[in-house]
Amino acid sequence: MASARATLRQYFDLTKPRVVALIVFTAIVGMFLAVPGLPPLRESVLGFLGIWLAASSAAAINQLLDSRIDAKMARTSWRPIVVGQITPARALAFALVLAAVSMLVLVLWVNPLTALLTFASLIGYAVIYTVFLKRATPQNIVIGGIAGAAPPLLGWAAVTGMQGEWDWAHALLLVLIIFVWTPPHFWALAIFRRDDYARALVPMLPVTHGVAYTRWQILLYTVLLVVVTVLPWASGMSGLFYLGGALVLGAVFLWHAWRLMDPPDELYAMKVFNYSIVYLMALFAFLLVDHWLLPWLQPGPAFELRPAV
Repeated sequence: MASARATLRQYFDLTKPRVVALIVFTAIVGMFLAVPGLPPLRESVLGFLGIWLAASSAAAINQLLDSRIDAKMARTSWRPIVVGQITPARALAFALVLAAVSMLVLVLWVNPLTALLTFASLIGYAVIYTVFLKRATPQNIVIGGIAGAAPPLLGWAAVTGMQGEWDWAHALLLVLIIFVWTPPHFWALAIFRRDDYARALVPMLPVTHGVAYTRWQILLYTVLLVVVTVLPWASGMSGLFYLGGALVLGAVFLWHAWRLMDPPDELYAMKVFNYSIVYLMALFAFLLVDHWLLPWLQPGPAFELRPAV
């Protein structure tokens, strides 16, 4: 029994559960924002299942393809494939089963568009980013970030099929937020782990351009992020409750990014990284609360893509 639990834990670790949890959370928020009230139960549950399985599959493929790099980095040297707990063949079979079940669920019981978008996201992260972009350019996180930013669109598509007049515009606003959030989030980690990346020959920005340059990039992207997070309010997608939360969260992120320019210690980059995770979760929580629980707080926006729900 203990051996079975240990094996299950190893396969669970192969799916990067903490990363996938954040991905699935943003997809769920996309589902709730897509409709005025509660999203349809069947599409929501099965859409959640399909997106979760696909994200888990992508994470497992990423670990499989990155196992040689992971072995050279302190942050990832404990992963199941690296330490020999799971063989590459079994990891590949596990990932393919997850992907196949995901596509089956999404095609048969959600809609083909969600399946197509989810599959494109899976390939974008597990293959295009992991195999090519990660090793090819210091802009790997920026270019490859679109795949990781897709979950709100996937959730939105699962419950609407993107049939509404403004579905694409509003769903892509959420994608844009995560896309712009990704560089300052990951580059903060890359600053702290730059020696690991250098040893593994991964051309992360702090390795190729230096820490000082990366700090400026983090600050500039954080400024852009604050601007982008105002767009849901400006377009009529959300109200003042969300706007207030976004501005407070953004101000704290900006303060961290500014302080990172001359940090008090080497660990401060990790503090910025950890805050960025809390930031994204809280930002999407504000979107959800504003849209679903507090519709009476929504005033007229600065300009409208459509009348606010």
